[in-house]
Amino acid sequence: MNQTITNSSDQKRALTASTLTFTVCFAVWTIFSIIGVKIKADLGLTDTQFGILVATPILTGSVSRIFLGIWTDQYGGRLIYTVQMLLTAFAVFLLTLVSSYTMFLVAALGVGLAGGSFAVGVAYVAKWYPKERQGTALGIFGMGNVGAAVTNFGAPFLMLAFGGQWQGVAQVYAVIMVIAAVLFFVFTKEDPDVAARKQAGVKHASFLEQLEPLKNQQVWRFSLYYFFVFGAFVALALWLPRYYVGAYGLELKTAGMLAAAYALPGSIFRALGGWLSDKWGARTVMYWTFIASVICTFFLSYPATDYTIAGIEGPINFNITIPLWLFVALTIVLGFFMSLGKAAVYKHIPTYYPNHVGSVGGIVGLIGGLGGFCLPIAFGFMNDVIGVWTSCFMLLTVIIAIALTWMHFTVLSLEKKRTPELRGPRNLPELESLHD
Repeated sequence: MNQTITNSSDQKRALTASTLTFTVCFAVWTIFSIIGVKIKADLGLTDTQFGILVATPILTGSVSRIFLGIWTDQYGGRLIYTVQMLLTAFAVFLLTLVSSYTMFLVAALGVGLAGGSFAVGVAYVAKWYPKERQGTALGIFGMGNVGAAVTNFGAPFLMLAFGGQWQGVAQVYAVIMVIAAVLFFVFTKEDPDVAARKQAGVKHASFLEQLEPLKNQQVWRFSLYYFFVFGAFVALALWLPRYYVGAYGLELKTAGMLAAAYALPGSIFRALGGWLSDKWGARTVMYWTFIASVICTFFLSYPATDYTIAGIEGPINFNITIPLWLFVALTIVLGFFMSLGKAAVYKHIPTYYPNHVGSVGGIVGLIGGLGGFCLPIAFGFMNDVIGVWTSCFMLLTVIIAIALTWMHFTVLSLEKKRTPELRGPRNLPELESLHD
């Protein structure tokens, strides 16, 4: 990890610019959560086709993270971030020129580059801060997830301003992305590691050398955690507007606002998750996240049910349905704990892999992003096949249970090998095993 001394002003500038830029990128990445509903109506798509459409940008954003993360380690976040945003802006503008479902999917692949910005930002921001402050810094950067709430809340009103035409929303987003790219390049500096390496004339590590840590099973376990805390977060941010319209019969504008109520705490409390991870340990925060999340999704998965029981004076009929207010409240709680978990996962990476933040952060982000790609498709498929709205939460309950079980038994196994003084809420028990 970078040992170059950096001043507070440069740290704040790098963190602020990266966070604001990531917010713009995330808003663009989730644009189909709103305009996709209009496109679905225009093209007469099924729920499965709609799920594929909103998930396609997530695929590109996920796969690109491993490459963008490594290139950031090699060439610096300032350059890679700027190029990535300019290419994304071009793709978003091209989106307005297509009309068939197939071409929408092709254009959506380009829009998905916006999601790759996360791996760039993590590697860039981590270089500016010492290990004991990286959890908080990366948590603040991760607050850029609030871009999903910006889209869910603001895009419906923007669409109304353009007379219900979604093309105007895409054009505005493309312009904002270009402006963000230019401002980022102007107001940021090259990260300390890259600057020091250039000054010393040292060549960066090769692509294959950066991939070396991916042989460790631990990286893939972290990836599963992120598959839920981030992938499911993105999936629900994309799916909830459709869910509210279909399950509760709400208008798109209202549905978007309620989906934003979920996405907002799922973003802004990420900084709190980073701070808690620095103070109490990432492992402890992950336990909080998984336990609270499995409780929330279990209740959210209960479908509206009509019951008939044999009463003394005849059949007694009653219905159990989660009212809208309770459903919204549970999603807000779920989003809050997801935000803590996202920060906790990325607290691990610069601690365990200080010289491979880009590659390891990229693969973890890739798997997490694939959750955002696979889950909306699974949600749509389960709707079409099972025909139960709450089936999406049934699937999430199973995923969380698997992640929690794997984490718990791994921690128990590792702690058996540790002496008592190595244990405690701040301890990361796997750390010593890396040097065995």
